[in-house]
Amino acid sequence: MIVDFSKLSYIKIGPKIEVKALHEDNYENEFVIGRATNTLISNNPPKLAILDDRYKFIDIKNGYLKVGAKTQNRTLYSFCKRNDIKGFEFLAKLPGSIGGSIKMNAGVKEYEISNSLLAIKTLKGWVEKKDINFDYRYSDINEPVFEAIFELKQGFDYELDEKLKILRQNQPLEPSLGSVFKNPKGDFAGRLIEKVGMKGMQKGGIKVSEKHANFFINVGGGTFEDMMFLINEAKKRVFESFGIKLEEEIVIL
Repeated sequence: MIVDFSKLSYIKIGPKIEVKALHEDNYENEFVIGRATNTLISNNPPKLAILDDRYKFIDIKNGYLKVGAKTQNRTLYSFCKRNDIKGFEFLAKLPGSIGGSIKMNAGVKEYEISNSLLAIKTLKGWVEKKDINFDYRYSDINEPVFEAIFELKQGFDYELDEKLKILRQNQPLEPSLGSVFKNPKGDFAGRLIEKVGMKGMQKGGIKVSEKHANFFINVGGGTFEDMMFLINEAKKRVFESFGIKLEEEIVIL
């Protein structure tokens, strides 16, 4: 299939190229794109694939929650809210799909998708959570995720739901890839970027958000090169000023 990443990508950057519809029998070491919510794609990326639509489902089975990896985070959030299931309240404003969220252990504050995870289905078959290393915005999963099984706990937490929505009101609405950098231990990437004078800085069509400095937004016509300039500038300035090496949370292809 042909995908125009300047339309699909959340930051509206990327080429129009051929992408494989991936299932368990045709993987050939492609990089798997979910919703391109945290992926910056150059004009010359590696071979890309998107999960086949057969992996877009939610089932309650044998007392567990079984979810296809192509299911959007917000779809799972809505399902859990309707069915009074707790543990997924943080997905309300989290873009992307379940497979990508598991691979990067996505979350909001201490609420992470690995918390309720029991097992994932990969090319090797089913892999239990205890055999996967998860950390802050990290897992050691290095192959496609096709399905996942989660704990099924009743009691959707409306108070937590509201709290998390308020927490995310400081994030810009313009096209972006979310947080560009991981927060260094004991600090915040946005605070450091602001301290080195980059809040509001613009290169071409990409701007460091004035609402939250760890969000780089596309204000119109932004390019891969514009984004990379600001990423490298932030890393350089923060290291020179604070001796801290910022690490990208986004994936760069």
